[in-house]
Amino acid sequence: MKKDPEPGPARRASDRGRHGRLSRERVLAAALELVDREGLSALSMRRLGSALGVEAMALYRYAASKDALLDGLVEALYLELEDRLAETSTGRAAPAESPGTESPEWRADLHRIALMTYEVCVAHPEVVPLIATRMMAVPLARRPLAVLRNHERVLALLRGAGFDEERTAVVFHAFTAWVLGYVSVELRAMVDNPDEPDPAFRLGLHRMPPQEVPTLRAITPVLAERGGPDGLAAGVDAVIDRFAGAH
Repeated sequence: MKKDPEPGPARRASDRGRHGRLSRERVLAAALELVDREGLSALSMRRLGSALGVEAMALYRYAASKDALLDGLVEALYLELEDRLAETSTGRAAPAESPGTESPEWRADLHRIALMTYEVCVAHPEVVPLIATRMMAVPLARRPLAVLRNHERVLALLRGAGFDEERTAVVFHAFTAWVLGYVSVELRAMVDNPDEPDPAFRLGLHRMPPQEVPTLRAITPVLAERGGPDGLAAGVDAVIDRFAGAH
């Protein structure tokens, strides 16, 4: 019996890697792992193809351009967020940082979304800048569906709490700005010399002119400390109390 011919030139860029046939999920997971390990500057189609054991051309079936791949990294973050939110809604005990049982359910859910977002971003700090840059470059309707679902999740909570469209939009913007802004501040670069045991030299205080920035020099050791989930939760409460308290 005659065998089928081998794939021709059009199939040279096979999408069967060293661990089997590729999928969009596998490509995005590998891209996320690469960026976590080597930084965003290391990401390229060629480098990612090498990690997956395929030619770079094979990846264009799953991400049509470098920008599409960057959007895919944002998508991967939000898919991981969805997974974490699903895990915490299956009857497991709520995190200690969550609001108490006396809080309205919608408020508790906002805290949960904020905390899970924080945990995902801290786990993938190299990708976090893309949340800002890609959201600025990509119109709302063209963002990954996982991102849109996250927007929908927060908006539906607020509408379900009885807010009208205008107040929902105000609280949504304030909540989103606080969570993503807090994460960005938490992950900012602070250490000048990681191998230096002396805290002042570790933070590079000697590089700051004392006559020009005396307050900054004095407070930098405190600024370098992360606020963690407690600081995040305090800010979420402040946002809700300020913009939704009257409700």
